[in-house]
Amino acid sequence: MTIDDQTRRRTTKTGLTALDRDRACPGYTLYSPMNGPGDVYLLNLDGEEVHHWAMPDPPGLYGYLLPNGNLFYGGKLRDEMWDRFPSWKRFKGGVMMEVDWDGNVVWEHRDQDHHHDARRTEPGGAIYLTVELMSETLAAKVKGGNPITGEDGMWADVIVEVDASGKRIWEWHAAEHLDPERDTITFNDSRDEWSHGNTVAPLPDGRVMFSFRNISTVGIIDKVSGEIVWRLGGEVLAQQHDPSLLPNGNVLVYDNGSHSGQHPLPSPGWSRWKPAPTRSCGNTSITRPTTSSAPTYPGPAGCPTATLSSLKECLDGCFRSRLKATLSGSTSTPTTTKTPRTRW
Repeated sequence: MTIDDQTRRRTTKTGLTALDRDRACPGYTLYSPMNGPGDVYLLNLDGEEVHHWAMPDPPGLYGYLLPNGNLFYGGKLRDEMWDRFPSWKRFKGGVMMEVDWDGNVVWEHRDQDHHHDARRTEPGGAIYLTVELMSETLAAKVKGGNPITGEDGMWADVIVEVDASGKRIWEWHAAEHLDPERDTITFNDSRDEWSHGNTVAPLPDGRVMFSFRNISTVGIIDKVSGEIVWRLGGEVLAQQHDPSLLPNGNVLVYDNGSHSGQHPLPSPGWSRWKPAPTRSCGNTSITRPTTSSAPTYPGPAGCPTATLSSLKECLDGCFRSRLKATLSGSTSTPTTTKTPRTRW
């Protein structure tokens, strides 16, 4: 189809608005309206609905299509923790579930502290983000943020791993590993949260990747020592989302570019980094298209191989639940490849 290069005109339309079939990444796209009841849609390259799941809870927030073709979905539960702090209800979760093609629940785990992201693990459990209330003493040492906020306390992330039975087998507390002097909160963010995790991803060799938006930092944790063995911070990033490890060993990050300490105006774009074997950052290739603007949520991820699907932004008022499909096949039940899951 002919692509309208006028961004504003194109993005105010609905349905398929652009397709260059020779250059578009083949595959499927999954998304869920952020404020919807839990509808998840699988679309083909022509924008046609291939499949639909009606989940029992609204998205809270992310989900993935697994190698076995099942959907792993984070749901938002309105529970007694709903008003924990002002922004909590926007990104809280509470339940993680794997469902089959017909929506039957294969596995489920509930945690009232869960938010944003969760990943299925190879042994059959999950690793996910939670929060905990920090001590007043430590919170007072954390620099940055809006000084008239946080009067009811400051929260920090805890990364939790459970086994197939739901038993907690590993956890990592951000407040024990971040530095109040170095890891400062973005100047106009609320002091209700120190880290505000938005991504957690298990990596090979017992490592875990995280993204902490409020301190503009992506890092890799060694699970045995608990140490952050690689990190990239606000010297380059600004309130980023969606880091993923590519097959070539690089890390792809969507840099929202908002409230940057290095740029006077929002400057979103995609960055590819080669992690060095030390704590310092490695080589980079940064693209900042002038037509991209996503101050809160990330833009489309990269397409490192022909079997990874592209990700597409929803219209304003709609949240693409960032479900990455590693699919190839037809409009019938798709079969997944064994390509390493990077990140939808």
